[in-house]
Amino acid sequence: MPDSKFSIASPTHTSASDADMHSVKYVHTISEAGRLLPSASQWNSTEIDFNLAPQSSNSYGSLPSRYSKSFDYDLVITDKASFKRFLYISALAALLILALVLLIHFLPHKHHPHSPTKNLTLAVNQALTFFDAQKSGNYPNYSPVKFRGNSGMQDGKVSNLNADLVGGFYDSGNNIKFSFPTAYAVTILSWSVIEYQEKYAEIGELNHVKDIIKWGSDYLLKVGSTGNDTKVSNDINCWQRPEDMSYVRPVSVCDSTASDLAGEIIAALSAASIVFKDEIMYSGELIKAAGKLYEVTSREDPGRKQGTYTKVDACGGEARDYYNSTSFIDELVWGGTWLFFATGNNSYLAYATERFKAAEDEETESEKGIFYWNNKLTATAVLLTRLRFFRDLGYPYEGALRSSSSRTEILMCSYLSDHIFNKTQGGLILLRPGSGGALEFAATASFLSKLYSDYLDLLRRSGGSCGNDGFSLQMLRRFSISQVQYILGDNPMKMSYMVGFGDKYPYQVHHRSASIPWDDGQHYTCAEGDRWLYSKEPNPNLLVGAMVAGPDIFDNFSDERDKPWFTEPSIASNAGLVAALIALHDPPRKSSNSASLNLGIDQTGIFDKIHSTPSNP
Repeated sequence: MPDSKFSIASPTHTSASDADMHSVKYVHTISEAGRLLPSASQWNSTEIDFNLAPQSSNSYGSLPSRYSKSFDYDLVITDKASFKRFLYISALAALLILALVLLIHFLPHKHHPHSPTKNLTLAVNQALTFFDAQKSGNYPNYSPVKFRGNSGMQDGKVSNLNADLVGGFYDSGNNIKFSFPTAYAVTILSWSVIEYQEKYAEIGELNHVKDIIKWGSDYLLKVGSTGNDTKVSNDINCWQRPEDMSYVRPVSVCDSTASDLAGEIIAALSAASIVFKDEIMYSGELIKAAGKLYEVTSREDPGRKQGTYTKVDACGGEARDYYNSTSFIDELVWGGTWLFFATGNNSYLAYATERFKAAEDEETESEKGIFYWNNKLTATAVLLTRLRFFRDLGYPYEGALRSSSSRTEILMCSYLSDHIFNKTQGGLILLRPGSGGALEFAATASFLSKLYSDYLDLLRRSGGSCGNDGFSLQMLRRFSISQVQYILGDNPMKMSYMVGFGDKYPYQVHHRSASIPWDDGQHYTCAEGDRWLYSKEPNPNLLVGAMVAGPDIFDNFSDERDKPWFTEPSIASNAGLVAALIALHDPPRKSSNSASLNLGIDQTGIFDKIHSTPSNP
């Protein structure tokens, strides 16, 4: 990040001057007209005389009060014992009230700092349901999405590769299966489960999210072993339900030079293996595949060049217009870090920490501070900071871990500072203002800021600092909540950008399956599909949970199907949304983790395979 000075707004406290402290000398009185009566620069006072003292017999006793408004109250005490008892009871009651107030103040409160006002339980369920709508292959009959069915059942089998590539997810509103964003989505969903498994379980969504992760990891096991990526140009030209596809779906083949793609698949398989650690056979299969791919990809032979998958036409030519990768070292570092957590093998951590600086040098200026399918460095820094906080391994990693921690604090300051990233009038952070799809980047920023605030909370820290400026946990959480609230409807358009949530949301989502009727028994060809693409009617099928690309930098949004820069969803962006939603969700009523602080986060589970600490030299 640039060496910038941040000016983070925070409350200031000043002491009252002596003049202020002594300016109020009188108690005001109420006039007969019912309003306050000023007297020069002071309020009139109220004089109350209970006539308890002996009355003066001199002439001054008959003089009128020097105050403009005063009242004499004649209080006659007939029983001094009763009066004393009244005073004692009043004093005792006052003491009891004071004790009760102090008790309430100092009792521990339920830990729900700045909880969102939206129904996040419903939001998590709906955001996950979008992935059910994106499934390709043998469609499960238990799916809540009823307008989908079997599709892509011959993927890979009729191509020159002749491999089984049935399964996976369609990327967005098209019928393409991009392995790069699929692996990214599996990684971030797995990360959210590793951190917040108790929250998922509490709201009944743990099996749901694990089913989605496994659907993706099963497919990546096939892709990782054959080195390919399914992309079809016809899927762009043809507006057709995937169930009706009859055209040839060729396969793009990649080799070990596609370092970024391999690194992301390694991360996905490794993170998923932690999610399924109780399923020993399956978890072992995922780790074995990730390790094998890592050995091939990370090896730096003189005759083999590492690079990005979209630079090779045969591998990523079709993806270049949609998921053009600009770096690869960040994915290798990301993959090595997750493989370390999955296995406890320090050689993977050594690789990640040794190459972290090279990944920083490769990062372009426009990518700094952003976590999404093309840049994993920001999230890797957060992961390594987690390691430093809760399982510091010391030498020889302390330099890289300390650097990651500093980078993460600077990242948090950048989210809060108006001098680094601008925000729309409605409050949406603009991490890549020239690229569109601002909601995708805001969602991952929301996730990382809430996650990091939980880390600090576990350490009993109140905030962090960046040079002369700092931030509190409350500031981070307010920012995190604000981005999700914007997505769910607190924006100038008063529209939820997640379909099905709230009273107002997009109805013309750019999505083939959602826009074409399925219950009329008709098969529509590519040519017939255009009528649905350009129809001005709402989609006949509600794509529940889909987060669309969202508004422009002026908070404006156009709900039109043929404008995908507004209305197209994707699995990559929805994965970040799911992570943000579960991070912000209230913790479970009872937690077995996080010691006595109930945050709903698993502090130690990610370290299950890490048993030893390297010795100092």
